[in-house]
Amino acid sequence: MLQIKNLSINHTKDSHVLAENLSFVLGEGEKCAVIGEEGNGKSTLLKLIYDPGLVEDYIEYSGEIIRNGAVFGYLSQEISDTDKEKTVAEFCGEAGFSELLPYEIYDIADRIGLEHGLFESDRKMSTLSGGEKVKVRMASVLAKKPDILLLDEPSNDIDIETLEWLENFINFCGLSVLYISHDETLLERTADMVIHMEQLRRKTAARCTVAKLPYRTYVEERAFGFEKQEQMARSEKRDFDKKMERYRQIYQKVDHEQENISRQDPHGGRLLKKKMHSVKAMGRRFEKEKENLTQMPESEDAIFLRFGENSEVPLGKRVISLDLPELSVGGKRLAGDIKLEISGGEKICIIGKNGAGKTTLLRKIAEELLERKDIKAAYMPQNYEEGFDLSKNPVELLAVGGTKEERTRIRTYLGSIKFTADEMSHPAKELSGGQKAKLFFAKMALGDYNVLILDEPTRNLSPLSNPAVRAVLKNFGGVIISVSHDRKYIAEVCETVCELTESGLRKLKTDK
Repeated sequence: MLQIKNLSINHTKDSHVLAENLSFVLGEGEKCAVIGEEGNGKSTLLKLIYDPGLVEDYIEYSGEIIRNGAVFGYLSQEISDTDKEKTVAEFCGEAGFSELLPYEIYDIADRIGLEHGLFESDRKMSTLSGGEKVKVRMASVLAKKPDILLLDEPSNDIDIETLEWLENFINFCGLSVLYISHDETLLERTADMVIHMEQLRRKTAARCTVAKLPYRTYVEERAFGFEKQEQMARSEKRDFDKKMERYRQIYQKVDHEQENISRQDPHGGRLLKKKMHSVKAMGRRFEKEKENLTQMPESEDAIFLRFGENSEVPLGKRVISLDLPELSVGGKRLAGDIKLEISGGEKICIIGKNGAGKTTLLRKIAEELLERKDIKAAYMPQNYEEGFDLSKNPVELLAVGGTKEERTRIRTYLGSIKFTADEMSHPAKELSGGQKAKLFFAKMALGDYNVLILDEPTRNLSPLSNPAVRAVLKNFGGVIISVSHDRKYIAEVCETVCELTESGLRKLKTDK
């Protein structure tokens, strides 16, 4: 069992508060999801619980982390460059596989769905698919025989098949799990408890909400609670405003009478003075009453996006007609016989297993469409450095003409998608993955693009921002050609779904 008592976390660099008085208990077998926008401290929380030494360079904390003798297994968000160059055998050996009995290795292999022989492979970790990589890394965590798992975005960069495996693993591993994920479907199917980390008041105040509820129930009850609180706050304010208006009328009347009282009527003056004293006492009571009124709910609002009116592509217009006999990268054949035709108004998603060549195919599509003059295409790569010079700040990245009016418009728009003034002025490389993703969306919205080429567009956005993004993309009037493993995005945005395999591109779903 893990106990957290009154935990407060501050960034030492700028005294930025990430958490304040956070308390919760993770019981045996519980599955707790940590959610919130990027940069809110979710990864820092997991690292701190696992090993305070991992974050001592940039945070200070107070409160208690009571581990009760439990053994923790920690899966970091990314694999280090050093580990990428190791063979699988070396990686697993350092994780303690050499100390396990053969039946224990077989048991781990069965639990994660890998051939046990892979643990002795001389393949480099960097050559594994996203699914193989996360499974081997999970095996290295299980080798430590943990009681509690701390998983930092294990659902990133894995295909739908591996996502479904991960859901089953979290649900049936028999361990307590504290994890971060942006995948709403996974959260809905696994979490029975939620920790929501928020930054309020332009990121000057932190709020942590702990709910012993399934994820979907938490989201719905939160929205219902906020709606009810807002209605109550508006109703109380209306009633209070009426009282205050009546009070001001009485005050003005008495004050006017005091000013016009006859000098020959000192008795009347005394009465009015006494009356004014009562009126002022009433005003003080109202001020105290105002302090106790229900407040409007505070929340970290979801990302706000808006595309311009020039984003449509005529329905009959042919956007691309692709006929590739072979798809390869570095001399390695990935797929053959790829045929793809897309016209105005279509929204298509390409799915497939990790390593199938989806990103390679999308790059080829982007190379062709970005040169076209009859359409206006934008490409959002999976690796953001391919599309932006991240040494520039967000305003510089989005500016085209460089005029003062344009920069003002850009700052206004960045503010609407929750960028602070500091984030607008610092190099984009210092931003979180979610903020970088929002920059691409800002570029596409401000530039009036009508063809969007998107490689995993929702992977770095929080589960609370993703619904807003999906709604905007669903209503986008142009063409969307995308690669995604996000099942909500695929179901709600994409009318056509094609699977990329070695034999070609196979259409699985079309609403056209």
